[in-house]
Amino acid sequence: MRVFVTGASGFVGSAVVAELIAAGHHVVGLVRSEAGAAAVEAAGAEVLRGSLEDIESLRKGTVNADGVVHTAFNHDFTRFAENCELDRRAIAAIGDALAGSERPLLVTSGLASVAKGRAATEDDAAVPHSDAYPRVSEATALSLIERGVRASVVRLPPSVHGDGDHAFVPRLIAVAREKGVAAYVGDGANHWPAVHRLDAARAYRLALERGVGGVRYHVVAEEGVRLKDIAEVIARRLNVPLVSKSPEQAMAYFGWMGAFTAMDVTATSQWTREALGWQPERVGLIEDLEKGTYFKG
Repeated sequence: MRVFVTGASGFVGSAVVAELIAAGHHVVGLVRSEAGAAAVEAAGAEVLRGSLEDIESLRKGTVNADGVVHTAFNHDFTRFAENCELDRRAIAAIGDALAGSERPLLVTSGLASVAKGRAATEDDAAVPHSDAYPRVSEATALSLIERGVRASVVRLPPSVHGDGDHAFVPRLIAVAREKGVAAYVGDGANHWPAVHRLDAARAYRLALERGVGGVRYHVVAEEGVRLKDIAEVIARRLNVPLVSKSPEQAMAYFGWMGAFTAMDVTATSQWTREALGWQPERVGLIEDLEKGTYFKG
């Protein structure tokens, strides 16, 4: 297959590119920088310069593709609403180019707020659009089904870990270094689901090759890792005290990530594993942290 991948030089996207190429697919990767272009070319993919803002580049990448994997998203949470609208327009533009073709489109979404008080499943609908949660990736993708696009959703957990991670867990480490203590919220019994980026990449490939339209895939290896367990590793590795923060204190300590650290999120992936024949094989989040690469530099 000729596969168009947005976010091709990103943490998840680059792993997807490598996985697809290893399986014999021809990949066209969307990149916006010289460094990104060099990395994508070195991986063996065809480079397409553009961005989510550049609708013409999205159409150009899509029109000759046999399938599209959309991993790009601007994670600047100070501009979350604006970035959600940018994502919506990008998915819609890709859908316009795929309309009537029944070609597959995988759109990336998240699991953080899908279900409360229980483990989220693939049957759970997307978080309703609101001022508090303006992201409409899933709704936009699944609306394309009626236009003849084989669209489906890949939900990723809060922690997609592995070498090169620069998301939530590295931020926890950076804050602990800055503040001189490693913190968790309350009793620390709240959870984050997790998956290794290479396991996630394989799930994307399988969903592209074997998947159907109109479904949600949960790319989750661990249903829930306790935040206190993560903080304990950070405290030991950095040789700093381990402390508990109240929800109010957490906002001051963690900054913009304070609300995330208090979330209790769990999610299952049984249906996804059975539907795709996917089985995670890489190390779990705590074992990955224990390897020490997260604490170098």
